Amino acid sequence: MPIRELDIAVIGDEELVNALRLAGISRHYMIKDVHDAAENVRKALAALLAEPGVGVVIMLEDYTKYVEDIVSQARKKKGASAVIVEVPSKFGTKYPDTRAFYRGLIRESIGFEIEI
Repeated sequence: MPIRELDIAVIGDEELVNALRLAGISRHYMIKDVHDAAENVRKALAALLAEPGVGVVIMLEDYTKYVEDIVSQARKKKGASAVIVEVPSKFGTKYPDTRAFYRGLIRESIGFEIEI
């Protein structure tokens, strides 16, 4: 069975998107308008999760408040689904213990704990 290559996509502000574009990520949704951010983030994430060729979605941590329901459903879904990775903004993270957060997320995603 041939190995299928999956794309990495990013949903973020101008700084995050531009930085990851420099790193080679070509799939992106730049959220510029703060007033429509919730709607734009929801549309972008739904579109990326609907595409079978997307394997990882990197999203600005600040945007998760707009899509908590979609993220929760995606993480609970069995089978091939894109992995959603939250990255902190330039102002820092909202999680007091990032190691514990990501360890729990990995345990929940793959079913066992790994050391990070």
